[in-house]
Amino acid sequence: MPAKDVYHNVVKTALVKEGWTITADPYTIKYEELQLFADLGAGRTVIVQRNQQEIIVEIKSFIGRSLIRDLENAWGQYIIYRTLLSVTNPSYQVYLAISQDVYENFFLQVAIQLIVQQNQVALIVVNIEAEEVTQWIS
Repeated sequence: MPAKDVYHNVVKTALVKEGWTITADPYTIKYEELQLFADLGAGRTVIVQRNQQEIIVEIKSFIGRSLIRDLENAWGQYIIYRTLLSVTNPSYQVYLAISQDVYENFFLQVAIQLIVQQNQVALIVVNIEAEEVTQWIS
């Protein structure tokens, strides 16, 4: 099993504060001969729709030597997970969880915004100190 990200427990706490129930830690994605592990699976009941919302969350701290290298790794995982889940659990939405600092100092750059938009990447932005979700971007 892979090591947990530095912000794993912070993101988990932030989701619980938002009313999510953690259903898997980690969430196993199986397809044919592949078995992969996303950081979290979470769900909550949506009263208006009267059904269950399910999300898969991949947490990335972006604390490596290169933000671009961290982005490439995060994108690779995100795309692989989203692709496999589109077959195995098509109702699940995949999110990339990042800190508010990384969002403000890196993800708001014009080039990164283009990449996010073109690839339709859903983000959860988390205030690390407050352990709270500040934005859902999808």
